[in-house]
Amino acid sequence: MKTYKIAVLPGDCVGKEVIPEGVKALQEASRADGSFKLVTEEFPWGSEFYLKYGQMMPDDALDVLKSFDAIYLGAIGHPSVPDHIGVGQVIFKIRQGFNQYINLRPIKLLPGVECPLKNKTAADVDMLFIRENTEGEYGNIGGSFMAGTPRETVLQTNIFTRYGTERAMRYAFEQAGKRTGKLTSVTKSNALKHSMVFWDEVFAALAKEYPQIATRKVLVDAMAMFMVLKPEQFDVVVASNLFGDILTDLGAALQGGMGFSPGGNINPEKEYPSMFEPIHGSAPDIAGKGIANPIATVWAGVMMLEHFGETSAAGRLMKAIEEVCAEGAVKTADMGGQSSTREMGDAIAKKIR
Repeated sequence: MKTYKIAVLPGDCVGKEVIPEGVKALQEASRADGSFKLVTEEFPWGSEFYLKYGQMMPDDALDVLKSFDAIYLGAIGHPSVPDHIGVGQVIFKIRQGFNQYINLRPIKLLPGVECPLKNKTAADVDMLFIRENTEGEYGNIGGSFMAGTPRETVLQTNIFTRYGTERAMRYAFEQAGKRTGKLTSVTKSNALKHSMVFWDEVFAALAKEYPQIATRKVLVDAMAMFMVLKPEQFDVVVASNLFGDILTDLGAALQGGMGFSPGGNINPEKEYPSMFEPIHGSAPDIAGKGIANPIATVWAGVMMLEHFGETSAAGRLMKAIEEVCAEGAVKTADMGGQSSTREMGDAIAKKIR
């Protein structure tokens, strides 16, 4: 029997509440399938670790995580720790250290979940965002000059390499070929005459290699508008690190809220473990109340199983999520109900059984 080792990082605040429900659902899916098993090991890294030891993870964290098949992350962020420290020392460190150059975010309205857009249904909101995940606007190149003085000057440099841009776009073309054959590139080449003109050039060159894919480029500001007015126009979307990050939060709103939005940080070659997470953040305002929606976390587990190639178990788990949502008997607060995090997790697990 195949065995997959999963490193579990609950992280901060509601991450510690939703991750147990995700692990529960994954184990149920594994047992129901019967052809593989999951072995999990939990690591107490995050903001509490930082407040105690002065760092979010130990120095050898990547060496430890390297032996796992995947990483399951809850959330990073706490009011006591500056956001750039938490994200930089955990999320960016893992993404870049493990060459997780694809950020994969499905934007799909589930049955029974209310869309904030008038007259839009599950048939209208079904996109797959592919975001370049290791360079671009988050390349971490820059610095400050004469900090704390009236002459303080700060530089933040975007990094776009042909290698990095092309591999993200090529992945997007391949995914479009597996879906409807439509691919949209998000750009801002009318204003960013170096980085985004380059982005457009690489996209146009690759499009010639995929003549079966219908391509389109849309300015990022127009994309935000079109996602609200006509989300049905889009299927697979490729974007830079910053643009993809912002637009997928808008996408999360279209699918009912942040509690429904999963993400995968993918190393497609599987040279390193990939990392799967809900994208909602740590939500310290509701932490400890047991009301966070775990669906995004469970859905991230679906993406993990798909990455492993366990498509049958992934399908079973996704079907369980959809059936619980469609029935509407169990709803967390963000869905207009009163069910707890654990009750939602139990309902999904029961559906799998």
